Amino acid sequence: MSDERAITTIRVEALAPMHANGAAQWAERLGLPQQGEAEFALQLGDEGLQLAELGPQAPGPVRVDFVDGAVAHRRLYGGGSGQMIAKAVGVQSGVRPSVLDATAGLGRDAFVLASLGCSMTLIERQPIIAALLEDGLQRAARDAEVAAIAAQMRLLTGNAIELMQQWQGEPPQVIYLDPMFPHRDKSALVKKEMRLFRPLVGDDLDAPALLAAALALASHRVVVKRPRKAPIIEGAKPSYALEGKSSRYDIYPKKALK
Repeated sequence: MSDERAITTIRVEALAPMHANGAAQWAERLGLPQQGEAEFALQLGDEGLQLAELGPQAPGPVRVDFVDGAVAHRRLYGGGSGQMIAKAVGVQSGVRPSVLDATAGLGRDAFVLASLGCSMTLIERQPIIAALLEDGLQRAARDAEVAAIAAQMRLLTGNAIELMQQWQGEPPQVIYLDPMFPHRDKSALVKKEMRLFRPLVGDDLDAPALLAAALALASHRVVVKRPRKAPIIEGAKPSYALEGKSSRYDIYPKKALK
């Protein structure tokens, strides 16, 4: 996600006195105030860390939850390895590639792939979204049902292009990219998240550089998720695409996954 963003005021607050120390630690880590006027609040409460827009017409808060809700439903009933994202990254009988999700966001796609057995590395460069993701992974690690899946997910915070260019060790077999784009998904959940995150992240104006860095690093393939009718990312052309109702996966193969 892009760090090309407008100036947005955010404060950190505890939702109960018992979370005051934790909130202070997040404020210090992220360089955010705990007092004063703000458009948004990063809140720490019993259910974890959440981002909330402040004001009378604001939607509800957003948090990363790998244990309950939509993510749990998708894990249990989402179609397993038959899901289009699984096919796009090359999940098949006996093949569970190592995947770098270089635009992790709230980690939903990465969690789906981890639940199918892929070893996942996540990169998120917007520090507040990365904080939500870190908190969600920590809570998942304490839950008996999803701890093993969370253990498959490693989070890095920073600029994905730079991290890919400076990569140390074994390269990921597959790199997955879902750059911020004017998504037309009409679901209430996505609209709420976009309303919260667009002021923080903007659109990914450097998607061509992201794709180029991914193609240089991935050993087997790069997969780019796009809205179904969106143009391909400028640069190398995908060899083929998998198309769904609202989105598609552009696939840039380098060698066969076995």
